[in-house]
Amino acid sequence: MKILITGGAGFIGSHLAERLLAEGNEVFAIDNLSTGSLDNIATFRSNPMFHFYTGTILDRDLMDSLVSQCKQVYHLAAAVGVKYIIENPLLSLKTNIVGTDNVLELCNKYKAKALITSTSEIYGKSEKVPFAEQDDRLLGCTQISRWGYSCSKAIDEFMALAFYREKKLPVVIVRCFNTVGPRQTGQYGMVLPKFIKAALLDQPIVVYGSGEQTRCFADVSDVVEAFVRLMNSPECEGEIFNVGTTESISIIALAEKVKAMCSSKSKIEYMSYEAAFEEGFEDMMNRMPDLSKINQYIGYEPKYKLDDIINRMIEYYEN
Repeated sequence: MKILITGGAGFIGSHLAERLLAEGNEVFAIDNLSTGSLDNIATFRSNPMFHFYTGTILDRDLMDSLVSQCKQVYHLAAAVGVKYIIENPLLSLKTNIVGTDNVLELCNKYKAKALITSTSEIYGKSEKVPFAEQDDRLLGCTQISRWGYSCSKAIDEFMALAFYREKKLPVVIVRCFNTVGPRQTGQYGMVLPKFIKAALLDQPIVVYGSGEQTRCFADVSDVVEAFVRLMNSPECEGEIFNVGTTESISIIALAEKVKAMCSSKSKIEYMSYEAAFEEGFEDMMNRMPDLSKINQYIGYEPKYKLDDIINRMIEYYEN
């Protein structure tokens, strides 16, 4: 099958491309390399079944050319990382809203099935944990940049569901919780690669806020496997699914675990959210997905435990 991945040189996109190529598919990928990297696709870029295009999903003509050739579109391209979103608020909104509209319009034009990646940021600062797909959202003030990102991804979901209901476009929506693994960079605020790189270099491991906030970290291999199974399951069309893991850990405990597993001499230091990001920055204390729906539909159960994930990432960064 001919398949398009937007954001195909990104952390998750490159793993997805590798997975689809291994099945014998012909993969087209587009990425503007703002947060993606050619290093991520270096091991399979010469594969004759892989076609890479440097460009943006805002380029309607280029996107028309690519979507017209494909039967499936995995739409991963988006502004990602808290730091990047705060530093590029306007571009983040345009990429997420206008770019997704382009994808959906063209998928409808050429009758291509679409998987739209959304985010756990959808739930905002709700304290109802674990988060289930039908739960209400609780957001902060519009002057706080991160809530603009949450709203832009919610608009993506509304548009995707409207195309499904009005145009009968086959579409699946996936809300990704913290996804980690080899190739991920800490450059845009991703916590686990930042901790591991600092620990390996015996540099300070910097924890934002109190460190008592909890997160669940899913391995990219589990997430990519879920994407493919959701895309290829007709009963999942028109539905929204959380993807992640329920193995929870506080950020301070994560820092201590990474330090120990790296046999590091790093000191653990604290930094306020305001110093790290922007005045008035808000964070969620606890974030955990309810995975009962995705388990019911495709039997999803993550295989990798956190210690396994950290070991894989340590080996990757050491090499």
